[in-house]
Amino acid sequence: MHLKNIIILTSCQLISATGAIIMVTLGGIIGTKLSSDPTIATLPVSIMVLFGAATAIPATMLMRRIGRKFGFALASVSSVVAMALAGLALYLESFAIFVIAGAAFGLNMAFTLQYRYAAAESVEPRYSPRAISFVLLGAIGGAIVGPELVKYGQYAIPSVQYLGTLIALSGLYVLQSLLHLTLDPFRGEGATTVEAEPQRPLREIAAQPVFIVAVLGGAVAYGVMTFIMTATPLSMHVHDGFSLDDTAQVIRAHVLAMYVPSLVSGILIEKVGMVRMMIIGAIGLVGACLIGLQGQEYMHYFGALVLLGVGWNFLYVGGTTMVTRTYATAERFRAQGMNEFCVFGTSALASLLAGTIIHAYGWLTLILVPLPLLAVVVFGLFFVRKDPLVARLQPSAA
Repeated sequence: MHLKNIIILTSCQLISATGAIIMVTLGGIIGTKLSSDPTIATLPVSIMVLFGAATAIPATMLMRRIGRKFGFALASVSSVVAMALAGLALYLESFAIFVIAGAAFGLNMAFTLQYRYAAAESVEPRYSPRAISFVLLGAIGGAIVGPELVKYGQYAIPSVQYLGTLIALSGLYVLQSLLHLTLDPFRGEGATTVEAEPQRPLREIAAQPVFIVAVLGGAVAYGVMTFIMTATPLSMHVHDGFSLDDTAQVIRAHVLAMYVPSLVSGILIEKVGMVRMMIIGAIGLVGACLIGLQGQEYMHYFGALVLLGVGWNFLYVGGTTMVTRTYATAERFRAQGMNEFCVFGTSALASLLAGTIIHAYGWLTLILVPLPLLAVVVFGLFFVRKDPLVARLQPSAA
């Protein structure tokens, strides 16, 4: 394994996770504060994810031209700009500017999700599940740092609540940009023989049943997670009257549950296979919905969000690993761009619907929505379970 790249990417993942947690925790709350219409309170978060979806394919094409490290560094700069705009929105009490800030932040998110591919390209293919899961571990630090920045930064500048949090976060993104510039080349970069290899049309890659199921798994995993996580602060803090600290603690537990399983998920994929891991993840997400249906006390939110995180990890890491089995090295950017567009597009739609459904129909109705999608994923996984591309990874191969 190329430990230097893995360590740098893990550190950058920590910073990106910190920013994402802060934006998810505060996005709907600040949106409610700045907007006169509560049904669009999550619009900044939705726009953030939507711009991530819209720039997913351009992001991969840009990195194909200038390399991953320069693409990642430029994306970090966009988050510095986003934090400046978000601070200005708070100062001017402008919902429109806060929406623009969400869009700028979404640009970085399109690149951040590429960390897992960069990790896979830093090691030999047989180690890719471990590399992918290891880099995701960086988000554990984000789960610790993010809520603390919300807690201690919200009144750091007394005249403008949350401005201190945004300033601190912008400093972290400056550091992230500098870290990216120290990355070493990834597998396939600068290799003219790789680019000269025959490449299939994108429609041929996308028509593979394994590719379809892998993308579906990743998109549903991210969409369901975003849908419920985005609605949770609104349901807890705005509707049910829980304190901001209680809400932040539930989000923290959720994010820890998303990434702590990465300690073992890469190894488990090698032991039990991608399909089984993804099915377990889908069942975990169903379990999260069932817990959420039991009520709206603190422990209901806590239990549902923890299981939501674990289910997301197994389904998402498995889906990412499955995608990497469907393309040649020369085809990677186009295939990855298509996958990221689908994942981000689903997540954007989910975050937009979350605010509308939670305000119009309530928590219990919202929790029912993901169940049919998860059933489709499980059916698709059973359909491709014997495909050679998803053959069980033998322990001896690892």
